[in-house]
Amino acid sequence: MNVFVYAMRIKDLCPDERPREKMRLRGAKALSNAELLAILLGSGTGEKSVTDIAQELMVRADGRLSLLDAMPLERLVAQPGVGEVRAATIVAALELGRRMVEESVLLQGRSVGSPEAVFRLMLPTLKNLDHEQCWAVFLNKNNIFLGKEMLTSGSLEKTVIDPARILRRAIEKQSSSIILVHNHPSGDPFPSPADIRQTNQVKKALDTVGISLLDHVIVSADRFYSFSEERTGTLAP
Repeated sequence: MNVFVYAMRIKDLCPDERPREKMRLRGAKALSNAELLAILLGSGTGEKSVTDIAQELMVRADGRLSLLDAMPLERLVAQPGVGEVRAATIVAALELGRRMVEESVLLQGRSVGSPEAVFRLMLPTLKNLDHEQCWAVFLNKNNIFLGKEMLTSGSLEKTVIDPARILRRAIEKQSSSIILVHNHPSGDPFPSPADIRQTNQVKKALDTVGISLLDHVIVSADRFYSFSEERTGTLAP
């Protein structure tokens, strides 16, 4: 007995179920993550429809955009039906999303002085990394966000913070205060002895020129630790 495997093509779907037509009729919010991804991918292959490719990619990311964002470029490229050009499109779209979050903070002149605000700002960047990164969030005298910058990228268990570099960048940005942020891939946000030591070193360096270290926030997958408030926390649902 012959068995035929049939892959549904975009044109075989009802018009109002095709991703582009569905978005035109109902708006982008009506589309699933896989459908939005299918629009980015553009077209399928001879063996698979673009919706099949998008759905398989979301399955590999466990249905989560944060895991898709954390997926290495070479893994995206290797996904059947994706390749270099489409992988670059996906990475670019996710990066634009991150920049939009940062831009909205800038345009609204929002204060990011609280640990929760810092956690919300930095989580898209640091969540699901398999190594530690240390960032500085630069603020003006009213704790209004001026920008952020990655300072160091380390290993699974540590990253070395350079107080001299932080001091130099804070002066260059004319920042009145900064907040250090780094991630713990282990999922435990509590500071290590090295974290405490390096935080004190940075504070001492900044104090010499009158720049405040407002906080050092350690980010894990779903929690954070704030040095200034000596507590852990999560975002309210």
